[in-house]
Amino acid sequence: MAGFRIVLCISLVLMLQMVAVVPEIGRGDRLRNRLPGWEPIIRSPVDDPESEVGEENSGTRWAVLVAGSNGLSNYRHQSDVCHAYQILKKGGLKDENIVVFMYDDIANHKSNPRPGKIINRPDGEDVYAGVPKDYTGDQVSVKNLFAVILGDKNAVKGGSGKVVNSSSNDRIFIYYTDHGGPGILGMPGGPYLYAKDFINVLKKKHASGTYKEMVVYVEACESGSIFDGLMPENLNIYVTTASKPDENSYATYCDYKNFPCLGDLYSVAWMEDSESHNLKREKIVQQYENVRVRTLGGTSGSQIAGSHVLEFGNKSIHAEKLYLYQGFDPSTENLPPNKIESPAKMEVVEQRSADLYFLWQKYNKMVENSVEKDELLKEITTTTLHRQHLDGSMEIIGHVLFGPKESSSILNGVRKSGQPLVDDWECLKSTVRVFETHCGSLTQYGMKHMRSFANICNRGIPQAAMEKACKAACSGHNLGKWDPTVVGFSA
Repeated sequence: MAGFRIVLCISLVLMLQMVAVVPEIGRGDRLRNRLPGWEPIIRSPVDDPESEVGEENSGTRWAVLVAGSNGLSNYRHQSDVCHAYQILKKGGLKDENIVVFMYDDIANHKSNPRPGKIINRPDGEDVYAGVPKDYTGDQVSVKNLFAVILGDKNAVKGGSGKVVNSSSNDRIFIYYTDHGGPGILGMPGGPYLYAKDFINVLKKKHASGTYKEMVVYVEACESGSIFDGLMPENLNIYVTTASKPDENSYATYCDYKNFPCLGDLYSVAWMEDSESHNLKREKIVQQYENVRVRTLGGTSGSQIAGSHVLEFGNKSIHAEKLYLYQGFDPSTENLPPNKIESPAKMEVVEQRSADLYFLWQKYNKMVENSVEKDELLKEITTTTLHRQHLDGSMEIIGHVLFGPKESSSILNGVRKSGQPLVDDWECLKSTVRVFETHCGSLTQYGMKHMRSFANICNRGIPQAAMEKACKAACSGHNLGKWDPTVVGFSA
């Protein structure tokens, strides 16, 4: 009997030792090397804290990539999207699960310095090769984007017909890069994407129960205004934006040979971060912090000119690993999970000035007295004059509605954080249409005046009064190529 008790005690001690050792074994390669008898293939994945199987839960990764502009001067937006695609593709996402929106007029543009190719950094590799052409040209629209996110194949017009046909276990990554303004994101031909409509689509997607979690990255001026005061925390969606609700975002890599700006500061920051880390170990919050520091550190001449990256939605998601959304490139396995360095200051240009910056750079390099140089000067001049017209018109409208003493403070007033840009979004859209009818298309530059339109609505100004003010400001002005009946309304 005593012998039996001794054997039993020894057995219990051995079992306890085994229980104590198992968690240690799962801590990584350093312990595997110390325990030569350990065989990972016969262990349950949940026994190893580094295992991803439990986290992934067998769901599918989906991605929607959107470049909302066109034209060679906006090269960087399509370049950003193409680069993002290459990262996701190397990460193991399948083309059938990546939906790409891009106008596709850059790679084969007659003035592209590298014909048939697109780069996202100086001396960079081609990021255009292999990118799916799901929605191009006029198919890059708000209606198609919303249909794709909702998985509504019947609502899609043209294109590949590909939609996010996700299920309850799936994760979705959305990346949007373009010009923006208070409450809006751009689209090539209009109408623009309005914040309230986008949030309603995200709510509808959540109500359908067709995803587990979603991560959204947005590059645009005033991109924080798309979510501030609007984005709920209970949709299982985590969002980061390139800028606060009342500040610009910035283009970068702008002085490379004869190229336009190659990328955007926030976008370049997250993509170059993804390429330099092991995404199975780097957390979303770590990338957020790296991107925040780098995006805030841009310079324009001797001036600091970066923007403030923000978070919205369900912030608990940012504790998850990046690979769950961006995939994992096996070639990065030996890279660090996270390494915060003091990045070199990057020269930047304001998003709304990047097109004219490129045109002036090009103009200065052209042969004197050439027909091409004269034509380019006309383009620069007419673009600049239209911008001056937009600014001047808004000033007059403000004076008519509120008087010269209060006009500026009312039109430029910024609401407190946590409040949406405007109370009545339909009023905002109708006010924009009235303005464009009489004064011409806002264009990517005029997006900055959306706050003024919102404040006009928040003051309860009747549409008839707005129309009267617009006529006073713009009567007799030739809309020319900026006639909204030709180029499309923003709302």
